[in-house]
Amino acid sequence: MEIAGRVVVVTGASSGIGAATARLAAARGARVVLAARRVPRLEELAAELPDALVVPADVREPEQVHDVIRSAVDRYGTVDVLINNAGQGLHVPIEDIKLDDFAAVMELNVYGALAAMQAVLPVMRAGGGGAIVNVSSGTSRAVIPGVGGYAASKSALNMLSQVARAEFAPDNIVVSLVYPSVTATEFHSVLRAGTYAGGGRFAPQRAEQVAEAILRAVDTGEPEVVLAHTPAS
Repeated sequence: MEIAGRVVVVTGASSGIGAATARLAAARGARVVLAARRVPRLEELAAELPDALVVPADVREPEQVHDVIRSAVDRYGTVDVLINNAGQGLHVPIEDIKLDDFAAVMELNVYGALAAMQAVLPVMRAGGGGAIVNVSSGTSRAVIPGVGGYAASKSALNMLSQVARAEFAPDNIVVSLVYPSVTATEFHSVLRAGTYAGGGRFAPQRAEQVAEAILRAVDTGEPEVVLAHTPAS
């Protein structure tokens, strides 16, 4: 799907990968709907972009997710692309994970994406198709001590996305996954619980690199885009 002229909903758009994706989509001619909880940041971003719509939303609340889609349709008439980017990390050893923290991360990383896909599905069907990109994590493709809870939430998102790709295909709705690695954003400073030690053999990716991968998935419709690690200098 060519991004120019499309209506693109981005969750978690107030910073990091979400904000970078919104900027890149707008630069390529899309009309962008910005959804997140931090309204001042959304408004600052919207001021940079032509014809952007701000819709405050906590994607853990299904009615707020539906309001994002309704607001997009009211403003632009349709939704062509959904980018499920909202998420939060949990960097705690398995034995120390608190169930309320795990539940909160599952609600944001998995339930929110599910609610958004369900909300947009009738709109995309009515429009003859669409593209959905769910932002996963490289942690779901490796065994990394300390991030099991977070990786489990992204693994659940992966299976949900793969089944959705098969189920939505008859309606010309393409579901893709993007797997970032460690990214140079504020993500690790706002973890649900735990800390990120940093360092390692690989350099953090820029949010703009992940945004490129997300729009590549929209453009090509490929099932997965895995961002390659860059060796640390």
